[in-house]
Amino acid sequence: MEMSTESRVEPHQQTGQGWQSFTSGRERTRLLEFVTVFHIGGTERQVVNLTNGLDPEQYELHMGCLGKVGPLLEEVTSRGIPVSEYKTKNLYNLGAMAARLRFARYLRQHSIELVHSYGFYSNVFAIPAARFARAPVVIASIRDCGEALSATQKRVQKMFCRMADCILANAEGVRTWLLGQGYPAGKIQVIRNGIARSGSADGQPAGKLRRELGLAADTPLVAVLSRLNPMKGIEYFLEAAVPVSRRFPAVRFLIIGGGSYTGDGSYKAEVEKLAVSLGLDRRVIFTGFRTDVHEILPEINISVLPSLSEGLSNSLLESMAAGVPAIATKVGGTPEAVEDGTTGLLVPPRDSGALVEAMALLLENPELARSFGEAGRRRVITLFSIEKMVQQTESLYLTLLNAKRARTRDWRAATS
Repeated sequence: MEMSTESRVEPHQQTGQGWQSFTSGRERTRLLEFVTVFHIGGTERQVVNLTNGLDPEQYELHMGCLGKVGPLLEEVTSRGIPVSEYKTKNLYNLGAMAARLRFARYLRQHSIELVHSYGFYSNVFAIPAARFARAPVVIASIRDCGEALSATQKRVQKMFCRMADCILANAEGVRTWLLGQGYPAGKIQVIRNGIARSGSADGQPAGKLRRELGLAADTPLVAVLSRLNPMKGIEYFLEAAVPVSRRFPAVRFLIIGGGSYTGDGSYKAEVEKLAVSLGLDRRVIFTGFRTDVHEILPEINISVLPSLSEGLSNSLLESMAAGVPAIATKVGGTPEAVEDGTTGLLVPPRDSGALVEAMALLLENPELARSFGEAGRRRVITLFSIEKMVQQTESLYLTLLNAKRARTRDWRAATS
């Protein structure tokens, strides 16, 4: 990830020096959420959902980032949340050290009591700076199984996350992976992703997507909703589409999502070329990134997530919340959402043959598909709501803050 050495802090009113009010409990908790960027991704969307749900009477919210870029930035700044930026080309050079010192100074100037960072780059940047600034509580979030990290990056992240008071995972599958990597069990907590209840596409013309794509109103649609990167297993979906399309000639396969937000479109180009080489160029439609997914989801017949590795997919949960029957690979936290044979079907990763069987089963049995969709929707509403995610996160914040406040009071009493 490349970043420049500049740092910019938004002007706003300072709230005092040091941590004088930390033990008083009379003021709002000063909280800073730190992300890498504000592009539309699973982590970024979850953080913005959290900030939207936090009680403004309890929290004075700040945000930090390594790059003030991405469409979600406006959603944050429009609410008046101050966002400070710390760009650096390398997390380990002198420029990064200077940026960390500026971040530490910001934390002290604004008496930030709790710092919560998300993902490798944010964790490695923000945690040591927060500890240097003596922020009372520091939380690291790890939301995947490290599939995109090198062995060195995994070691570096583990070293810095050990400095945090808590390591927050978004699935039991991620927690299990962390334990296997040697992370301290006592620090790991799990709070699953939360998504909004899927409403109807009221006001939208029925069949909007099919008309837009020039398809008949009864065309079965099988879709992958995913950012296009090598860990999403799109090639296995395409391989499975070949025999399925022969068996069900009317079916069209959609790949809904854009390429990497770093600008590397090599994987997207690779899978587009593969679709042509497999003779699927008239059967597979790459729609690109869409902002109206919640409107078109009700038109999808089957949602497929062929990931090779996954934390807990927002797109999978959103599909299930819309009542779309799901087929997904048995990786990471996916089995926590999809109960095989009840709310959808689970298949092994890298197994196009298993994807063929699962897609054919649901295409041949629309009533079974409908029952999976209804059961999946109930499961998401019960277990994966935004409200539940926010409540559990606020509870974690309060628990950690109260524990630190108690230790601070005990120390002061012992030394007075």
